[in-house]
Amino acid sequence: MKNLLEFILIHLVDNPDQVSIDVHEDGDMDIYTIHVASEDMGKVIGKQGKVINALRTVARVRAIKENKHIMVNIADEAPQAVEA
Repeated sequence: MKNLLEFILIHLVDNPDQVSIDVHEDGDMDIYTIHVASEDMGKVIGKQGKVINALRTVARVRAIKENKHIMVNIADEAPQAVEA
């Protein structure tokens, strides 16, 4: 599922190197949190949320096929780069 979401997102945004997805399990539900650059946030959400809702629908179809429960969220901020 994570690979599917990443594939769609990196082809949607201008900064594909800043796309990341965190996965957390909460009981029987997998929660996917999407992180993108702040300037790409509008592209991911879309007018009236149509793009993110379409992305959630695609993910929901895949989850049903895999017998899973999922939730797809967008993080408020892009992840910070960690310097070594």
